[in-house]
Amino acid sequence: MHVILFVLDGLRPDGLQQASTPHVDRLISQGACTYTARTVMPSSTLPCHTSMFRGVPPQRHGILTNTWVPQVRPIPSLVDVLHQAGKRTAFFYNWEQLRDLADPGSLDRSYYMNNCHEPNGDEELASLAAATLREWTPDFAFVYLGCTDIAGHDHGWMSAEYLATIGRADTAIGAVLEAVNQEETVAIVTSDHGGHERTHGTEMDEDMTIPWVISGPAISPGQSLQEPVSIIDNPTTIATLLEVAPAEDWAGQVVREALA
Repeated sequence: MHVILFVLDGLRPDGLQQASTPHVDRLISQGACTYTARTVMPSSTLPCHTSMFRGVPPQRHGILTNTWVPQVRPIPSLVDVLHQAGKRTAFFYNWEQLRDLADPGSLDRSYYMNNCHEPNGDEELASLAAATLREWTPDFAFVYLGCTDIAGHDHGWMSAEYLATIGRADTAIGAVLEAVNQEETVAIVTSDHGGHERTHGTEMDEDMTIPWVISGPAISPGQSLQEPVSIIDNPTTIATLLEVAPAEDWAGQVVREALA
């Protein structure tokens, strides 16, 4: 089994529901979904992603802004744990600060494109990811699509431009999924935070509520998840899917309701 984690920066659940997203809609119909998952505070990109990969709140890992600082009491990243277990790992991303989500040496392949401010940046990154995954299959791949957040800041969350960018991100997801064996791949689609007006970072529900979609082998089909899901549940759930023991320091839970 392989896992691909797609993160659409700044994706609100109602944005996902209102935009044209046939590829994610298919994942939802074939898998499990919640529109009420929660992120962490501060609801900003680097703190949220660090919690998503290190399985603890920002107050524990110490990343409180979009500027990385060394951890005082280091928590292993999902990527570090998978690498130590002999799993192959890959990153595809277009916001450079995410380079610190794993320790040096834990990634087998890492691809960064400085294009999240370009209208088709996510689709361009997805083309690179698809070309790579056709030839080489990691156990875990992270595909980060940053244009949705830029559209929210530039035009406003829930604006026509924001919804259109979600649609292009869906096209990007489809391109990546077409490049892999979907019968052997679990796909997770989620976000780091939401947004309101032209900003985020607060405790407002618009900033703190995110979607969480999972589909693939071993996943219950057509299920609306009822139990709470947190952004810190991602590393524990993904490690369990890949039959790797979660790190003892992770605080998240396995989203067992989604598992067949």
